[in-house]
Amino acid sequence: MPKFKSTQDILRIIGNKDQIRNFGVIAHVDHGKTTMSDSLLAASGIISPSVAGQALALDSMKLEQNRQMTAIDGVVVVSDSVEGIMTQTETVTRQALEERVRPVLYINKIDRLVKELRLDAPAMQKWLSNIIAEFNKLVEIYAEPELREKWKVSIQGNSVAFGSAKDRWGFNYNIAQKNGVGFKDVYDAYNSDDQSLIRSLSEKAPLHEAVLGMVVQHHPPPHVAQRYRIPKIWPGDLDSDIGKSLVSCDDKGPILMMVTTINVDPQAGRIATGRLFSGTIKDGDEVYLIDGKRTGKVQSVNIYMGNTRELVNMLPAGNIPALLGIDHAIAGETFSSIKNVPAFESIKYVSEPVVTIAIEPKHPKDLPKLVEALRRITVEDPNLVVKINEETGETLLSGMGVLHLEIASSLILETGLEITTTQPLINYRETIRNNAGPIMSKSPNKHNKIFMRVEPLGEDIIELIKNGHIHEDLDRKQMAKMLREKGWSADEAKNVSAVDISGNVLVDETKGVQFIQESMDSIRTGFDDVVHSGPIAHETLRGVKFVLHHYVPHEDPAHRGLAQLMPATRRSMLGSMLLANPALLEPILGMEIKCPQEQIGTVAGILSGKRGKLLSVEQKGVISIILGEVPASETFDLSEVMRGGTAGKALWNTYFKTWQVVPQSIFQTLVNDIRKRKGLNPEPPTADEFVDKE
Repeated sequence: MPKFKSTQDILRIIGNKDQIRNFGVIAHVDHGKTTMSDSLLAASGIISPSVAGQALALDSMKLEQNRQMTAIDGVVVVSDSVEGIMTQTETVTRQALEERVRPVLYINKIDRLVKELRLDAPAMQKWLSNIIAEFNKLVEIYAEPELREKWKVSIQGNSVAFGSAKDRWGFNYNIAQKNGVGFKDVYDAYNSDDQSLIRSLSEKAPLHEAVLGMVVQHHPPPHVAQRYRIPKIWPGDLDSDIGKSLVSCDDKGPILMMVTTINVDPQAGRIATGRLFSGTIKDGDEVYLIDGKRTGKVQSVNIYMGNTRELVNMLPAGNIPALLGIDHAIAGETFSSIKNVPAFESIKYVSEPVVTIAIEPKHPKDLPKLVEALRRITVEDPNLVVKINEETGETLLSGMGVLHLEIASSLILETGLEITTTQPLINYRETIRNNAGPIMSKSPNKHNKIFMRVEPLGEDIIELIKNGHIHEDLDRKQMAKMLREKGWSADEAKNVSAVDISGNVLVDETKGVQFIQESMDSIRTGFDDVVHSGPIAHETLRGVKFVLHHYVPHEDPAHRGLAQLMPATRRSMLGSMLLANPALLEPILGMEIKCPQEQIGTVAGILSGKRGKLLSVEQKGVISIILGEVPASETFDLSEVMRGGTAGKALWNTYFKTWQVVPQSIFQTLVNDIRKRKGLNPEPPTADEFVDKE
């Protein structure tokens, strides 16, 4: 029986890097990663063994986000024995392999093969070997060529384990050989009414030994992993002093730490947890926040033991410290003891907020409490965005879907606040389908003329902006090189004046125009205004390339200030968009539905009734797995309809997939509804209202 360890025991171990393994557990929703993690914590003496399987010490109500893999060197991929490798498993495994994080495979819920699929021992082995082959296919596709063969998993290589986290047993090849356990024992245990057989399985083959055995054997200690991972995850110069210190995981080097999670403790404030790649961090150290461009002071250095926090005063490189006292930290921040160090890539969140609710306290006196609660949940979950509508004074909360917002609202209610929320609203995007212009608009005093043309921005460029490869602060030469590779002309590529994160750009193609440099700020302000409020429905723009074609300024600076140029820019942009066949884009959600075979027809009917479509159906034993897509605006009552139609037998999850043009049949009604809701004239303006004649 493992003894319950004290903090001192743990500290003694983490001083020796060879004994450290930083690994994560990744899986599809409900495949059993939290239950399995409890068994590991109990075995390590971090939570009480008697509650493993029910404690859910690591369970988090947050959407199980694909937090970046930067902090870990290995992953245990958990897969359900019946459902096999699902889309979410594939997504997170791909992320792991792209960051050189080594996987091992644990196939959970083996009891389902006996109880539900009625498989005997040979049939179980055949079924499971298919899951292993499917997983190795992912390694073949996503791992780098030199790691492919080495990182594929196999039973003989001891990099695959089988078990049931709920019943706390599991075995890999070594344990099966050593303790004489096999699939025949599993089949007998679940085919009999004698509960003691399952208990003796967990005594003969404890789950933690199987999983941790694989981890210790195959996952690297930090100083080994950093040699091949730092070149991949850190963009700086590897031959510099800090580069060498990172690659060797040097305790004596400068501090460099990447924050992966922020929690807010009501008493202690923000807790920044992340991986320390170099240096030794101590209470009282001053660190520099590289993205935040400010300094912070570490009040105390802690480690997490399960879900409790223990004070340790100092930690060397290769560990995962939890720091108190750095109040401006956000997930993805890099801390350093020296300035001007390249930051780690910031955490990439895979989705963008597409559904919005207005939220307010039931009693006006609780408004400060609501503001505090919203600040806390948006720090912990950066996929939530809070905005205040200037005109109506409403507090708007945007998330990735209706469920995401329900969870956020329930987290606020848990704090004891009474709140009221509106019906969810969908966030649309405006775009154009043709080129238009140049058209000319004059400033209010009629002394300045701006000539603007527009064209659709390619999907590949939008992706680069979305993924942060092209952004406002990027070196212009680097940006020009990227754009030329995507087919832009040299002139356009080097003259990008502004980049908007929703996927829009402003290019300056004027030649030999006076005062253009000093006027550019005012023109940019006009661009910023338009990208957040398009001409059709005052929604955010996506995929529009504005090109400033020509500019005729007034001689006197007093007549060409912001008050003149910003409105002129706005009008020229809105006018040219209205001539370019504008369209409204709606968010489309991908769906993965698990249901019995006889329900496929019902599910297909529900999807098509909601303007959705069925993309593929796959049979996994008794379960059918349906992939489909449906517009976000049709999902408000989806759970009731789906439950009613399938008598509660279908399970599903949705994720943001793409933006799609709203069908012509509902376009006009939708635009009128949005405009009415925003207190605008139901009819969108025409281009003539913005275009001026010479």
